Amino acid sequence: MLLPVLGLIVVALCGLFLFGLATARVGWLAVAIGVVAALLPVGVVVAGLLWVDRWEPEPAKLLLIAFAWGACIATVTALLINTGAEAFGDLLLGGGNGSKVSALVSAPLVEEAAKGVFVLLIFWRRNEEFDGIVDGVVYAGFAAAGFAFTENIYYFGRAFADYGFGNGTSSGVLAAFLVRGVLSPFTHPLFTAMTGIGFGIAARYAQRWVRILAPLAGYLAGVFLHALWNAAATLNGGKSFLTLYFLVILPLLIAAIYVIVLQRRREQRIVAAALPKMAAARWIAPSEIDLLASLPGRREWRKQARKQSGRAAARAVGRYQASVTELAFLRRTRLRTEQDRQRQEELLQALRDARADAVRLANNRDSR
Repeated sequence: MLLPVLGLIVVALCGLFLFGLATARVGWLAVAIGVVAALLPVGVVVAGLLWVDRWEPEPAKLLLIAFAWGACIATVTALLINTGAEAFGDLLLGGGNGSKVSALVSAPLVEEAAKGVFVLLIFWRRNEEFDGIVDGVVYAGFAAAGFAFTENIYYFGRAFADYGFGNGTSSGVLAAFLVRGVLSPFTHPLFTAMTGIGFGIAARYAQRWVRILAPLAGYLAGVFLHALWNAAATLNGGKSFLTLYFLVILPLLIAAIYVIVLQRRREQRIVAAALPKMAAARWIAPSEIDLLASLPGRREWRKQARKQSGRAAARAVGRYQASVTELAFLRRTRLRTEQDRQRQEELLQALRDARADAVRLANNRDSR
């Protein structure tokens, strides 16, 4: 799990080139300190999302792209539109009011849309990779984690440029890190997860109205939470921030985690229920049912394959396990169209190829 985390951080660092304006405002030292401070919370968020995604891991390439989308494209889009909204607010309502317009109206609408577009693209163009709520949360969470990473770099850098390190209670990097890195690293993923949940619900239903209204409702829920969060930090001198955090945001975060854990267990039940039928169809061996029915069993299988036949064999076993999981989900939620049946044949072929590779590598090691 650490390698994808490190890879995503490297990709996100490339997005720093888009923050020339921030660098000009706060200086290179402040930006460097912002990067260091932003690494820890994003690492925690990404590790959590990868844990959620263990039963049917999404392609690493797509997760990297999701993170880069949030860190670069979504951030730049939001920066340009929010800056314009702030200028328009100052012109319309007078100086100083533009920032409130941007924080309360523009930022929630634009930022959640900019992050959510990536989830829409995956749902639309890579439908075979989108099986339900967990997938929606994972893709939305990675896009939001990238966005938060880049945003935190600027906020931490500006705090250092203006007040130095501080002492954790006064203004400075330590105070900013306490709020954004300790208390609220999951806020952006929580907001955008609402959109992901909407698309996850849409993926499980064929009715057109559900596939339209569920993502829209999820997006609006994310916008509302984002606006509420910004209002607590902006209005009344930010005095209601902690009240909102402990009474609204934290309970919602706990509830969201609970729902995600339930969905993760649901994925396990779907796979466990499908395995005997796969064995009866001779897609898998009956002796493999117990190994495939739990994550510890799968992990131990890969560990033994790596120990006995090398890393290539362990990777082949991993592909085999992933194909089994995707087949279980496909048969549980789809097989409604010819495209679904074609997808099943592709997964069966991938399963057979992975098994053949694992057996070949094991035989080659035994013959030495």
